[in-house]
Amino acid sequence: MRSGFPFARPGQIIGLLGGSFDPAHAGHGHVTREAIKRLGLDRVWWLVSPGNPLKVQGPASLDRRMAQARSVIDNPRVVVTDLEVRLGTRYTAHTIAALQARYPGVRFVWLMGADNLAQFHHWDHWRSILAAVPVAVLARPGDRAAALSSPTATIYRSARIPAEAAQGLGRQTPPAWTFLNVPMNATSSSAIRAEGGWR
Repeated sequence: MRSGFPFARPGQIIGLLGGSFDPAHAGHGHVTREAIKRLGLDRVWWLVSPGNPLKVQGPASLDRRMAQARSVIDNPRVVVTDLEVRLGTRYTAHTIAALQARYPGVRFVWLMGADNLAQFHHWDHWRSILAAVPVAVLARPGDRAAALSSPTATIYRSARIPAEAAQGLGRQTPPAWTFLNVPMNATSSSAIRAEGGWR
């Protein structure tokens, strides 16, 4: 990475997986590998956030979360980043806009779990995100029904790309999204914290 910013060439398709990663775990790695395979991504960048605006309690230190993230993913196509700190952004919509300005010609795809789709309409400028980049939703155990009946899924029903066409998602003009039912690792950061395995 040059000056802390990962390299990307125009035309590449880069998946963006954002979150507090508090802590990162095998489930994040599993989702990432499935996304690369199912979506035909050139790279995935993990965006380890300074903090999640939707969470009341702050996460562990950024340095600790970055180190943990790097310890759980060993894949040359995955880059663990603190881009939101470097870009000075806090909300996903602003981060995506800043990345698109910095990397003209690069095609970004936002990656998220189905639990996030269920409450996506609460995100800051959520419609701007869907207008800016294609979105891939990766199902987690027990999250399918709530996600697919969510306001976002309902409003953007006509923009949904069938899972069998997901390889072309990164080249679709937004709004475009897909819902991938994949064998999932049920590990969660919340459960790890609750069991005292992190703090």
